[in-house]
Amino acid sequence: MAEEKKMQEIQIHFPPEKQSGTYANNMVVAHSKEEFILDFMLVTPPTGVVNARIVMSPGHVKRVIAALAQNMRHYEEQFGKIEEASEPKNPFGFQA
Repeated sequence: MAEEKKMQEIQIHFPPEKQSGTYANNMVVAHSKEEFILDFMLVTPPTGVVNARIVMSPGHVKRVIAALAQNMRHYEEQFGKIEEASEPKNPFGFQA
């Protein structure tokens, strides 16, 4: 008889100040051998602000990409194909 694997239950704390979420309309990605850095921004020209910086291992980034792809498929099955947004006509650079 195969031994059943028990799932470990983890209690996650979700601070109230984070529960409303943060809107981002732009993102910049950088990486090293050990980690990926995702800077999520709200850009409202002529300015912008980095709302969140997420640092992840390459393995976790792969899992996130797979989860997003699966959710995108489910979304499009339910609501229809999403058209990609076009690139801005006047691209802008970022300056820290």
